[in-house]
Amino acid sequence: MMIHKKTKQFSKLTASLAFTGLLSSLSIFAQHDPTKPFQGKLGKTFAETQESWGQHYAKAPKNAPNVVWILLDDVGFGAISTYGGLIKTPTLDSLANNGLRYTNFHTTAICSPTRAALLTGRNSHSVHMGLFPQTGGGTPGYDGYMPFEKATIAEILRENGYNTYAVGKWHLTPAKDATPIGPFNRWPTGRGFDHYYGFLSGSTDQYNPVVWEDTKKVIPEKGKLFSTQMADKAINLIAEQKSLAPEKPFFLYFTPGAGHEPHQVDKYWSDQYKGKFDFGWDKYREIVIENQKRLGVIPKDAVLPERGPGLKAWDALSADEKKLYAKFFEVYAGFLTHIDFEIGRVINFLKESGQLENTLVIVSVGDNGASKEGTFEGRAHRNFDPDLTPEQRLKKNLALIDQIGTEYSSPNYPLGWAQATNTPFKHWKQDANSEGGTHNPLIIFWPKGIKDKGGIRNQYTHLIDILPTTVELTGVKVATVINGYPQEPIEGTSLAYSIDNPTLPSRHTVQHYEIMGSRSIYKDGWKAGTLHVKKQPFDKDVWELYNLNEDFNERNNLAEKHPEKLQELKELFDAQAWKYNVYPLKDGTGSVPAPSPTIFDNRKQLVLYPQTSQIFEGTAPKLGGRSLSIKADVVVPEKGADGVLLAIGGRAGGLSLYVQKNQLWFTYNNGDEKVYATSSDVIKAGKNSLKVDFNYEGTENVNNAPATAILYINDKKVSEVKVKRTLPTVGFYESIEVGKDQVTAVTEKYTVPFTYSGRINHVTIDLK
Repeated sequence: MMIHKKTKQFSKLTASLAFTGLLSSLSIFAQHDPTKPFQGKLGKTFAETQESWGQHYAKAPKNAPNVVWILLDDVGFGAISTYGGLIKTPTLDSLANNGLRYTNFHTTAICSPTRAALLTGRNSHSVHMGLFPQTGGGTPGYDGYMPFEKATIAEILRENGYNTYAVGKWHLTPAKDATPIGPFNRWPTGRGFDHYYGFLSGSTDQYNPVVWEDTKKVIPEKGKLFSTQMADKAINLIAEQKSLAPEKPFFLYFTPGAGHEPHQVDKYWSDQYKGKFDFGWDKYREIVIENQKRLGVIPKDAVLPERGPGLKAWDALSADEKKLYAKFFEVYAGFLTHIDFEIGRVINFLKESGQLENTLVIVSVGDNGASKEGTFEGRAHRNFDPDLTPEQRLKKNLALIDQIGTEYSSPNYPLGWAQATNTPFKHWKQDANSEGGTHNPLIIFWPKGIKDKGGIRNQYTHLIDILPTTVELTGVKVATVINGYPQEPIEGTSLAYSIDNPTLPSRHTVQHYEIMGSRSIYKDGWKAGTLHVKKQPFDKDVWELYNLNEDFNERNNLAEKHPEKLQELKELFDAQAWKYNVYPLKDGTGSVPAPSPTIFDNRKQLVLYPQTSQIFEGTAPKLGGRSLSIKADVVVPEKGADGVLLAIGGRAGGLSLYVQKNQLWFTYNNGDEKVYATSSDVIKAGKNSLKVDFNYEGTENVNNAPATAILYINDKKVSEVKVKRTLPTVGFYESIEVGKDQVTAVTEKYTVPFTYSGRINHVTIDLK
């Protein structure tokens, strides 16, 4: 009899684990739950039979608390009122005032690495998420495939009798897996969550989001902000669980994606800040640092760092600039206050249903520092021509000022506000070398378990500490084998020691950071780091040295004064980098690995059917910056037909091939302008071949080049149009849809979904 090689290896592993006392029958097969041996007695009749009901499901420890993790997005240390900022967050204020504020907490400096590290309690490169799941490259620290040998908190808690729910941003599924056909084992429901409701990408539109429920695409409710719908879903999931199994605790991972761009919110919220920031970003920093001193979240002798390179003084701006930039920040502030309100709805439901007293709430206010991605002038729309001068970009923003924050915008604030909301630190998101990129507020709230209400904790902490903290406070056990996978060590340090002991020294004493070549290393209060310049050789990077015990916001570079300490820390970084998969360094330029594979790789033709769900942007083939042909094989009824044949993207940018009043139309929307081609010929009833040839005129690595679109009906040329500027990425959130344009319309000439009223046999995309 032949035994499969992997079976033999697993048998050896099982025997080895059993021998060392690490394996238990309860832990190795907990999730797929094999049938237990029957313990009763069987007879020929029921009267002769003794039934036996085994324990089929794990039970949580007695009185184990519910757990709620909240993760905000792109929020700096000095943004919210809870930490001295000028953006009102009464819910978070209340949680902190009745819980604990941690002042020395750190993230990874960018979103996906933060999320992977948080969920697993391991460093981001250690769980293969050194950057994004679709862009890292094919090395262990970056390929985006989080190992099952490093379980998530959801997998651990579900093994211990919890129900588990994720609502909001995920951004951890590899591109190849993020399709309606899966595989789904690296979706939320494959990594320990019973239910999921949210978006798989890095951000989504608040008015017209792209939403998944579990593993199915759903159309969210129109006319209601997505953040409100996420809070609704969180409340519904908890209510359902407590109705059916009130004795069971639950875990909720609530990650609404705010305040990542696009900053969109109803005027009710943004109007609360009208005129409130007219004094500008310099005054904002001065007010906030004094607030932070009074709160005790920074040292009493703290001094602001210099204004960042290239940032103008507020008083040096023109009246138009001040008006515009204040508007950007009013919208951002309203967005965060609105999110705080929605978090408050979830918290209030827990209170009203009698659950809040024994609920552990942990809030990471930001997955990194404030975003530097809005440029110096800000951005009212995502698809501004990147070749615009600052003056032209400012002019466009001013023309669109009344749209900022509405569903017709996709705004991000200018860089001056990023520095302001990062008070008291310098630099910002992506800068893994700097506290401005990695230093965020942390709130821990648990009425039943925290005595020091409103306490301050200054211990050095990192988000990999949250998982072991939760494990210790809930009393659950981490099995040596979860779902059949032997588990590798958790790399974080529990903060439970600090809950009742504010003066105990930090137990997390060494921590490395790296994002796109910018990197740093912390040890016992000393920190060395380098801000990598893209395209520059890594060995040319200039390192700085800081003593954070005396200079917490990195104002005094000690590299020349203490070269031996700098060398010691650089060598420590090197050791940590090899240990945790940080190498090879990459900055996204030059000779780098190809993007992560997708199911469309090496395919020159896609044949799509109208029954297909929307194809998610991250998994779609690259359609920007290349030539392609779109051909629809259709049947037109005798009375004629209308509707979309194929749409890629939506209001923010994209293209659409459609029929209107029985004429063939094509539109290309680059975000700034739309161009159209239309046939004068009417499409005849019966079978037809309707086609557009899109001829890109740039080279492979040149974005925004022109193109020509030519329309054909049954191979007869019927129209042609010149596209002055194309997009490097056509789909954005909405990507490819056959037979309809479901989320937002590429053009205002039709209203969504504008479903094709004839019959589409299939649509073929030929990639050239």
